[in-house]
Amino acid sequence: MMEIVGTGIDLIEVERMRAALENPATGSRFRLRVFTEREVSYCESRGRGRYQSYAARFAAKEAAMKALGTGWNRNVGWRDIEVVRERGQAPTIALWGKAAEFARRKKVTRFHLSITHTTANAIAHVIAQA
Repeated sequence: MMEIVGTGIDLIEVERMRAALENPATGSRFRLRVFTEREVSYCESRGRGRYQSYAARFAAKEAAMKALGTGWNRNVGWRDIEVVRERGQAPTIALWGKAAEFARRKKVTRFHLSITHTTANAIAHVIAQA
């Protein structure tokens, strides 16, 4: 039987993500602080749709934190949560560092992730399962 540990949802405006990434003073630092190399590689490969992809991944990270019930005050870094997408498969959540430790303590064995976006918004829903 599946036990739901938590659920989370997040919505972000794509324009807000574009502005953060393109900010001349802080954009590069923001990208490196929030996204893993694999996430950056995937998003940049999306061409004109890259901002939607970044926004969707950001929303997924926020939704995963809500599903785990950790918030950002438990020393969990943005890069401790990664949205992984293998060719031909649906995206999923991978955890590293403090996020992985927290999930182990809560006995989370699997995440269910749904992400979508329009040109204006990105939304993600995550269910953490034990």
